[in-house]
Amino acid sequence: MNASDTDPTDTPALTIRSRDDPTTQVRLSDRYFPDEYGTGFAMDLRAEGLQARLGSVVTWLWDDEYLADFLDALAADFRGWEGERTWSTHHLALRAVFRPGGHVGLTWTLRPRSTREDSWAASVTTWLEGGEQLTALAADVRRFLDRGDPAGTR
Repeated sequence: MNASDTDPTDTPALTIRSRDDPTTQVRLSDRYFPDEYGTGFAMDLRAEGLQARLGSVVTWLWDDEYLADFLDALAADFRGWEGERTWSTHHLALRAVFRPGGHVGLTWTLRPRSTREDSWAASVTTWLEGGEQLTALAADVRRFLDRGDPAGTR
């Protein structure tokens, strides 16, 4: 994971690389705030033979669960869980599985038109350690999505 916001004129960006294959990555960038309830961003998926970009993914305060909260809950269960856990918003779905040895697979799926059957979808899976790496990812995602609201809206 790499949060890069060294140049104050740049918007924050976050790159999530797979532990086993650093060429497999997810990048969140171009953050914006459509209103006081949402955080939008562009998302890029990359893996061998795959490059996909969706210019507008929006998470909302009224989503069933906030993305950073979902990742925090996964990190809290660093000893593992059975089956899969999922989180989604309109154009993004995230599926988490736990494997022996403390590794967590996060499958990120982009779909520009979730209501149409003829729409494309692209997925990559990033593998992280279930403890410190997942905890750091949750913190990085929370910082990326942060509205900078002193009232602490999210």
